[in-house]
Amino acid sequence: MSAAMIAALVFTVALFVTTAYFIMGGIPLLILKHDTPLDARFVRNFFNLYYVAAVITASATAISYAFAGRPGLATGAAGLAALAVILRRQVIPKMDALGARIQADFMDAIPGFRRTHLTAIVVNIVQLVAIVWSLTTLNR
Repeated sequence: MSAAMIAALVFTVALFVTTAYFIMGGIPLLILKHDTPLDARFVRNFFNLYYVAAVITASATAISYAFAGRPGLATGAAGLAALAVILRRQVIPKMDALGARIQADFMDAIPGFRRTHLTAIVVNIVQLVAIVWSLTTLNR
């Protein structure tokens, strides 16, 4: 096995662990009432950290698969990196805006914040399924 393929497998595991860790951490955060600025700020920072980690691990995975001569997997990993960038640009500002409304005592913003939080988790689950599917199907 080439060094590039070993690196690709290591980065794939890192991407898998990053995604799974944030799913397992994000779901329990749904029990928060999201009614205080601290709750909103914590959840927002949690997802911001995830998106940064996802961009880094998915980019490294894409590059390593490209060097290993696996263009399909490289393209898929690059797609995950791009999706993380797009989601970070959409989800984080939305959480910021809703968190500011919660801080200003607009409690009608709480359902929107919870919905955004839940949607981000569902997208993470879809990403995890895509990672597992690609590894079990496309690697042959």
